[in-house]
Amino acid sequence: MSVPVYERIIDLLEKEGINTLFGIPDPGFIHMAMITEQRGWNVIAPHHEQNGAFMADGWSRMTGKPGVCFGTQGPGISNLATAMIVAKKEGSPTIFFGGNRSRTANQRARVGRIQYMNQLDHFKPLVKYAAIIEEPDQVDEIIREALRQVTTGKPGPVYIELPLSVIHETYNWPPLMEPEQYRLVEQAASGTMINKAVELIKAAKNPVMLVGQGMFTSRSHQAVAALAEKLDCPILQTSGCAMTIKGQEERTFAYGFSPAGRAAASESDLCLAIGTELGEPVHMGIGRHWEKGDANRKWIYLDRDTAAMGVNRPIDAPLVGDMRDVLPQLMAALGDFQRTGSEEFQGWKTLQKEWKEELLASVPSGQSPVHPARLIVEATKVIPENAIYAADGGSTTIYGWTYSQYKPEDLVWNQNTGHLGTGLPYAIGAAIATKGERPVVLVTGDSSFLFAISELETAVRKKLPIVTIVACDYAWGLEVGCWKKQVGADSPETEAHWGKWVRFDKIAEGFGAHGEYVEHEADIAPAVERAIASGKTAVIQVPVDAYANAMDAPNYEEFKSWYTDFKAGYGAEAEDAY
Repeated sequence: MSVPVYERIIDLLEKEGINTLFGIPDPGFIHMAMITEQRGWNVIAPHHEQNGAFMADGWSRMTGKPGVCFGTQGPGISNLATAMIVAKKEGSPTIFFGGNRSRTANQRARVGRIQYMNQLDHFKPLVKYAAIIEEPDQVDEIIREALRQVTTGKPGPVYIELPLSVIHETYNWPPLMEPEQYRLVEQAASGTMINKAVELIKAAKNPVMLVGQGMFTSRSHQAVAALAEKLDCPILQTSGCAMTIKGQEERTFAYGFSPAGRAAASESDLCLAIGTELGEPVHMGIGRHWEKGDANRKWIYLDRDTAAMGVNRPIDAPLVGDMRDVLPQLMAALGDFQRTGSEEFQGWKTLQKEWKEELLASVPSGQSPVHPARLIVEATKVIPENAIYAADGGSTTIYGWTYSQYKPEDLVWNQNTGHLGTGLPYAIGAAIATKGERPVVLVTGDSSFLFAISELETAVRKKLPIVTIVACDYAWGLEVGCWKKQVGADSPETEAHWGKWVRFDKIAEGFGAHGEYVEHEADIAPAVERAIASGKTAVIQVPVDAYANAMDAPNYEEFKSWYTDFKAGYGAEAEDAY
């Protein structure tokens, strides 16, 4: 069948179950946008290409499929460079399409060509794979290689360039292949290593499961829950997977950010790490909370990336494969085996319950402006159980880790790069992925919200039920804390503050969204309930205690302990590593 190149690309993506496209249509991509919309795809034009890529990432996290975005030649694709860097660091399977001038422009000696640069040279270091489709007969080969790369090993971005000289050409295409004909669609682990893992599990007295973002992006919640129940052990949340599987609330503890999580890690004799980097936020699996008992603790590591095995610490049973295949494989190998939780595990559950009760009782109340901890408590206690939670910001996110009363099963946030401004785009991508059928609640700081505030119009235009709660200290909160701690209480805090006259609720109304300005803690929960009940895009602005936001972020020493730079004292108390 003879169709244009852009339509063949759509056919190839549809074979993978992809049905959503993010980008600002321009002469190179208007036909692709038109055809996908005619086929029933979701086509979303952001107000900044970078935000479109973050939306594609949020969509991918909720569907388990690669996200797709595009940018026009020159400035459009340049705006995607940051998103490529973020996608690579976050392990996000994102396909970036870039337009460009005809290929003849690449070899010309003439200078001063408008909107032209050698894009491939700029973007190749940022992605797993980069290629230019120069002829129609290369389309299938290059697109399939792109799909192979984003779904193989550690997920990540690819860049495909579509020159104007080729995108509209037609070709007599061969029949489409099924994905399993050109890439791995199943990847089970080594049988030998599965058997070794079973031996380690059966011998363990106090196993723990350290679960990362891979569970979320592979949509393996229930498979992880089934294994946790069979092992009758704690699930330790990593920063990249600060979510709670329904029915597993009692056994779920935050690694490092809860007494039970710290105790479980320290006292464990086996750690089953699933879909997580063993990086600085978990102290490489060696330091801090792992230091006690490290010599005798065994490790099972389930991950898709062969290159990750044994790098940051020795691994006793590496299970290389796709979680969607390896977890059922491990469950089958365990057969009728069923552990009974240890006395220590029962004690950690009690410790967690008591700590949560004490924590809630200790939250400051009656302050004006509202204390950040009180904002988190009041805002999250009324979030419905089917909501998707999105997070953005520095201090606001740290407060959220500790004080949130909502236990989301789906959480979107930028966990490895720490890139501010991803919250609203991620929320939009997640809402698109769930067809607007689930509310999305974004809790963000004001500085981070300003990065992508224009996308409120996108959310309104697409009729998305996104409620954004903005904690306002009118400053770069964590940076204010750095000024005070490093320079002193009378530090100049140069350019760390901005206008207290900014009204996000009024800005939201200008975009066509619902807006509320809330100053009293008793009014926060009712405002959130009203916004969610409306089913519309909404913004709730809450001024917070600026000093507490900058100086009193909970578990700050734990957060600080991530940044070790491998100095002497790694694994010691955070303050000793500086």
